[in-house]
Amino acid sequence: MSALARWCYQHRYVVFAFWAALLIALGVATAARGTSYSDEFSLPGTESSKALELLEQSSPDQAGDTAQLVIHAERGTITDSAVRQRVTPMLAEVAQLPHVASVTSPYDEAGATQVSQDGSIAFATVQFDDLAQNIAIEDVEKVVDTAQEADGSGVQIELGGQIITNATQEPPGGSEAIGVIAAAIILFIAFGSLFASLMPIMVALFGVGVGIMAIGQLSFAMSLSQIAPTLAALIGLGVGIDYALFIVTRYRNNLKSGIAPEESAIRALNTSGRAVLFAGGTVVIALLGLLVLNVSFLAGMGIGAAITVLATVAAAITLLPAALGVLGIRLLSRRERRRLLEEGPSTSHAQQGFWGRWANRIARRKALFGLVATALIVVLSLPTLSLRLGLSDSGNDPEASTTRQAYDLLAEGFGPGSNGPLLLVAELGSDSDAQALNTLAGTLQSTPGVAAVSAAPVQPGATLGIIQVIPTSSPQDEDTSELINRLRDDVIPPAENGTSMQVYVGGSTAIFDDFADVLTSKLPLFIGVIIGLGFLLLLVAFRSVVVPLTAALMNLIAAAASFGVIVAVFQWGWGSEAINAGSGGPVEAFLPVIMLAILFGLSMDYQVFLVSRMHEEWHHTRDNARAVTVGQAETGRVITAAALIMIFVFAAFILEGQRVIAEFGVGLAAAVAIDAFIIRTVLVPAVMHGLGNANWWLPGWLDRILPHLSVDPADEPLPAPAGDEPPAAELVSQR
Repeated sequence: MSALARWCYQHRYVVFAFWAALLIALGVATAARGTSYSDEFSLPGTESSKALELLEQSSPDQAGDTAQLVIHAERGTITDSAVRQRVTPMLAEVAQLPHVASVTSPYDEAGATQVSQDGSIAFATVQFDDLAQNIAIEDVEKVVDTAQEADGSGVQIELGGQIITNATQEPPGGSEAIGVIAAAIILFIAFGSLFASLMPIMVALFGVGVGIMAIGQLSFAMSLSQIAPTLAALIGLGVGIDYALFIVTRYRNNLKSGIAPEESAIRALNTSGRAVLFAGGTVVIALLGLLVLNVSFLAGMGIGAAITVLATVAAAITLLPAALGVLGIRLLSRRERRRLLEEGPSTSHAQQGFWGRWANRIARRKALFGLVATALIVVLSLPTLSLRLGLSDSGNDPEASTTRQAYDLLAEGFGPGSNGPLLLVAELGSDSDAQALNTLAGTLQSTPGVAAVSAAPVQPGATLGIIQVIPTSSPQDEDTSELINRLRDDVIPPAENGTSMQVYVGGSTAIFDDFADVLTSKLPLFIGVIIGLGFLLLLVAFRSVVVPLTAALMNLIAAAASFGVIVAVFQWGWGSEAINAGSGGPVEAFLPVIMLAILFGLSMDYQVFLVSRMHEEWHHTRDNARAVTVGQAETGRVITAAALIMIFVFAAFILEGQRVIAEFGVGLAAAVAIDAFIIRTVLVPAVMHGLGNANWWLPGWLDRILPHLSVDPADEPLPAPAGDEPPAAELVSQR
């Protein structure tokens, strides 16, 4: 690292030119080609996927997405001539729009059941000829605009369905600026220097900019979801500012010790820079752990975020030393430079302050603090026991949105289940199978949890039959998931006995229910992989068995506590409406695995920075109590400052106005707060004091076979730089 740091420091303008050229090149490519993000994902082997495949093969038009065009007569009924004259021409016009395969009107015989009992609410079914991810948003917007031209004069027109949600929700953006501003304020308070506060932000923005534009171009080569760049920006800003902050802090401490700027930069990169490499490696490993789930939708998210993290690490170890070469001693505030000139170098930067006193207090009362911290984490983790995965429906959309209005109207007129009908798709091998399907339709009428059943007529010789089932509960309700299981386990198998008929439960509600089941079943494997790889990395870094074991345990309890916060806010609804995220509902099925990947990576960051300083002191003194106390005292301030920055960056994403982004924002902000202010500053030091020298135990046979990769090399004397650069104190006096 020292050779790389010296080269970047001495060739600072070349490094700046390289990063600027890289940004410009990616910007030109993005402007010329755009991006190709897609929310397509598949769940091979599930019933809902099989149902969709059968529809695509036999009835391609029916395999496309559908939308509900809801009509509400504010006075009278929808059959009134004034209402009908406004609605009928509009439906005919919608039917002629691109990608619209058909429109089933409530005024047609086929749509007779699409009128509420009191006649005030009706809906038309808009059948698209393809899935939402394959249809341009502009074409869906034409459907929305055309339909809402008929709105007014006592007629309310709203549209619902996932394809409408995708097209009408506000694109994410703007919250990053709030997070960056908050980070700048925190850094300025911490450092008292404008240059020192702007440096980490500048480096992070370069890294995130390169990462975001790189994955935008990668979207042409692989499936990357619409949420991938937002997630990458959320993670990249947090870790990028933190990585630069840790290096800048070490550099400033070196300057205060009287070391010349160039050597200060080299030593900062050779110590904290190595920690950044290991920390970044753990984040990347955790994110790439998503690949073991074998779900392209999630793999794309993990790869996109990992690329952005790698870009921020690269910026921290190359661009940052170049910037240090430009600013030099000016990363100290005027007051600090004056003190250095008047009082001379100082080697005690933190041990005598608040964090020194706090570290000594933890050492004296380790049992008490350990018990209190554990109790807090247990309380926060309790809601996790009731975690329910699924898909929040449009009932959680903003109240003013057309999708929420359509959802509420459909629930009022036809029951909550009308917002997420199930589609039973049957493979028929003979005419007798058609009779068996009709018998099944009759059985479904009396099945608990079923509000209505509609069976499409089966023509002689047909190989496919379709039954639409309207649940009594909403798509996100737990009762709907229970109904899906009841149909598959208890209702359909008896109907199939003695026939060649095979019936599969599909529809968007069943797809997301299967998605939750698939991810839940693979969660143990995923956790095992990321814990195992993280353990091996820390084992090599610190040559200790206990340190990585402690880190793995702490990461698990931090995740449990943060999931408890998510369940309380979004599933139980404790404050979800206050942040415009709708009422209580299931937690998004993909959130736990992505959250775990991010949390394990971020938790390892703090563990690496905390323990690397402890290990450095242990290497020098072989005194565990001193090593833990000094490590905590000298890293406590920077870890908590870094945590505050992450908390504000993540919390800013709550303002995006999208429930899933808000879930990430709340969950990650809570996780960082719990990790930094309870686990790393209280529980980990208390446990390490209690374990004593066992913290650093490593069997001899394992020590011999492990590669030697040091994360915290000693600050040995470095060769004098060209030109015999004067020490920091002399540079201050010259200014």
